[in-house]
Amino acid sequence: MAKGKDVRIRVILQCMSCVRKDANEESTGISRYSTQKNRHNTPGQLKLRKFCRYCRKHTTHDEIKK
Repeated sequence: MAKGKDVRIRVILQCMSCVRKDANEESTGISRYSTQKNRHNTPGQLKLRKFCRYCRKHTTHDEIKK
């Protein structure tokens, strides 16, 4: 039996504050989280507030393309 499209898909969340830093500021890295979302309940891009260990505060993490 063939499998259809999975309802739950794996997504990667990336810190938007680390991405937007200026070139003169020293960046130690980019915070990324891996999670899952329901394709039917959340058809748009996922945005969550998570802790960024490089910024040392809670920031917005947006879904990125794989």
